[in-house]
Amino acid sequence: MDFWEIHDQYYSKIRLFILAKVKEEWVADDLVQETFLRVQTNIDNLRDRSKLSAWIFRIARNVCYDHFRTSRIDEVYEDDIVKDIAVEESALSHNALEREEMGRCIQQKAALLPESLRMAIFLYDGMGLNHSEVANILNITTDAAKTRLHRARKKLKTILELECDFEQDERNILTCVPRGEAC
Repeated sequence: MDFWEIHDQYYSKIRLFILAKVKEEWVADDLVQETFLRVQTNIDNLRDRSKLSAWIFRIARNVCYDHFRTSRIDEVYEDDIVKDIAVEESALSHNALEREEMGRCIQQKAALLPESLRMAIFLYDGMGLNHSEVANILNITTDAAKTRLHRARKKLKTILELECDFEQDERNILTCVPRGEAC
């Protein structure tokens, strides 16, 4: 696979991953460009092509860490399960809007998870990576990645049960009704 095929295949996933860390689009765009420059420069050093995905995500993670180090930001911010993506369609159906609101609520509650658990659930559920890829990115074993994902889901479920009530509306759509403050 040549560089441009790799670029096309991974660009949107890497951008979403980086945007989840830096939370500013213009910074994310710069860091995505830096990531792919490093990929292009070092692609010949990759010995095992089956680990390409994890290798690229690790480069992206390192580029983010370098950015935070040079910017003197002490805390690296991780995004919640999935980053809000601007919807390009002009009109959202009512159901899609409700699902988006539910996703935002879950994201806010996922922010309460420790970083290691939040990253595991973000990479697996938010980015659609498999256990092996998550393990390689987090530099842990596959079994540890599975365990971390299980713990993240269990802890998130507990948080949601404590802070939200779930109801089905008249159309049989599950909705989140937060206790106290609004999601």
